[in-house]
Amino acid sequence: MPNRLAHETSPYLLQHADNPVDWWPWSAEAFDEARKTNKPVLLSVGYSSCHWCHVMAHESFEDRATADYLNEHFVSVKVDREERPDVDAVYMEAVQAATGQGGWPMTVFLTPDAEPFYFGTYFPPAPRHGMPSFRQVLEGVQQAWSTRHDEVAEVAGKIVRDLAQREIVRQGDRAPDEQELAQALLGLTREYDPQRGGFGGAPKFPPSMVLEFLLRHHARTGAEGALQMAQDTCERMARGGIYDQLGGGFARYSVDRDWVVPHFEKMLYDNALLCRVYAHLWRATGSDLARRVALETADFLVRDMRTHEGGFASALDADSDDGSGRHVEGAYYVWTPERLRAVLGDADGDLAAQYFGVTDEGTFEHGQSVLQLPQSSTVFDADRIASVRERLLAARAERPAPGRDDKVVAAWNGLVIAALAETGAYFGRPDLVEAALGAADLLVRVHFDEHARLARTSKDGRVGPNAGVLEDYADVAEGFLALASVTGEGVWLDFAGLLLDQVLARFTDPGSGALFDTAADAERLIRRPQDPTDNAAPSGWTAAAGALLSYAAHTGSEPHRTAAERALGVVKTLGPRVPRFIGWGLAVAEALLDGPKEIAVVGPGPGSAVADEKTAALHRTALLGTAPGAVVAVGTADSDEFPLLADRPLQQGEPTAYVCRNFTCDAPTTDAERLRASLSRH
Repeated sequence: MPNRLAHETSPYLLQHADNPVDWWPWSAEAFDEARKTNKPVLLSVGYSSCHWCHVMAHESFEDRATADYLNEHFVSVKVDREERPDVDAVYMEAVQAATGQGGWPMTVFLTPDAEPFYFGTYFPPAPRHGMPSFRQVLEGVQQAWSTRHDEVAEVAGKIVRDLAQREIVRQGDRAPDEQELAQALLGLTREYDPQRGGFGGAPKFPPSMVLEFLLRHHARTGAEGALQMAQDTCERMARGGIYDQLGGGFARYSVDRDWVVPHFEKMLYDNALLCRVYAHLWRATGSDLARRVALETADFLVRDMRTHEGGFASALDADSDDGSGRHVEGAYYVWTPERLRAVLGDADGDLAAQYFGVTDEGTFEHGQSVLQLPQSSTVFDADRIASVRERLLAARAERPAPGRDDKVVAAWNGLVIAALAETGAYFGRPDLVEAALGAADLLVRVHFDEHARLARTSKDGRVGPNAGVLEDYADVAEGFLALASVTGEGVWLDFAGLLLDQVLARFTDPGSGALFDTAADAERLIRRPQDPTDNAAPSGWTAAAGALLSYAAHTGSEPHRTAAERALGVVKTLGPRVPRFIGWGLAVAEALLDGPKEIAVVGPGPGSAVADEKTAALHRTALLGTAPGAVVAVGTADSDEFPLLADRPLQQGEPTAYVCRNFTCDAPTTDAERLRASLSRH
């Protein structure tokens, strides 16, 4: 019989709706039940594409004896970390403080007042590798709760007090200067892997936000080392197994240092960020590889991740049916030489094995290989390889597909909107811009309320129950600002302004300028979460700084620029110390140091200025400029859609571009080449 999760919309919670565990969703009612029955709370946090979450579910939460014990002694609460990043952040901070590490599934035991007192991640069904079994943990916690209740309450109270005293180390309100950004670059150089690209050892995560910083730093200063690190890392990732060589798109991370074997789940945020990085790398270098990967990743997003309502789904699972009824990690993606020959015939099968690095021994498990593009001196026939790819992709589509988490997360859709709008504009793909507009329209129709407050998620066109957090407001504003620059539709600038006004009013500490992950009027947890570091995606803090800065450049709003500068004070502190974990903050700081530049492109009226050929050429040149964080407005001379277009007349009746920076403007130009030169000066 289904439990309480059967009424939820989260795909992750619905995966547990048929467990024999009597799960509660996170709610006041769950904690009321714990108080009424004097039971501790088991908080289990995960997400739908998490491999070890599935494992623990099969081993423990689907086990009747374990469920009976939980139902007798605990109130069990299940949380989707992607729906409630605030709950996840608060208790993950406690787990990391107590154990020195964290991860998912996250397993935390709480008092009925939601105070944590015992922590862990995955627990096996039987003791192994020095870990107690889950049943042993449950029995130990239950015994402590029953026999040492006062001691448990004291421990929980101390943990909450210690968390409350943890503060973000900041260094005033000043943004980083040249010296701090140079120190950050030096720190990255020390951690760079020159043989394989990327930073640090295994497991290796795609450093998308650091790559944005490196590209912007090169654009502003001409530093060749920064460009080289970005270029080489992008090439190694694109040639590795972390990149889907048939269908496009990137897996979450590589388990090895060489980008060969991925952890196979594909996350929306990774692919949005990396699509944009490769588009920006092409913009800086003209690299054919960067162009191909940007477009293939964009096509993957639209083909495999877009929902019926026009938004973008959160993730694809790592696991899928291997054809025998067993769910196995990577089953959808791996090949053997025999499978290649079965699909392609002997000659093309052998060619494919050579081209994609598929060996008899295998690069993955059980003699199977993940497709790569190894460096080779062999020249391959492009048409023959294209045919091989097409046939392999068609054959793969016959396999049982990985599960998809169909919930639409506002923040991650904001990242996709920015990526698809820019990629579509750069490469003449209006269909990609249309896909970005469709997602933006869904966010406005479904996620906005009448007060311009944003809901975190929706599914099947129905809005979810959870309030948006800072990253939702910031990333959606970022996407809308990119859309405004690409389309020339000022309504997206207006919507971004509404969201950023919420950031100033509800997420910002007026005294220090620090930013919180949750609004001042959000549900009160044991601590108000606040994390400026960039991890899998830009933190809400640094994303807000970037969107505030862009909006200020568009509008001249001093409060928004001041808020951005104050928010970047944390980057001044963290950038030189931990540059790998503040990449987007460093990228925003590059934009601030460069101005950022404000570009107004004015065309003749009536009608759309962008429809005019010469105006379109200037607009495209402006979008392809590498000046860090530059904002672009395009419209007719009489347009009131963008403040940057005000008092910008045509020159001799010709479409004209104006480039300004910090209240100083270059001479207006009607020549695309002169505009290009002014936007690429170091």
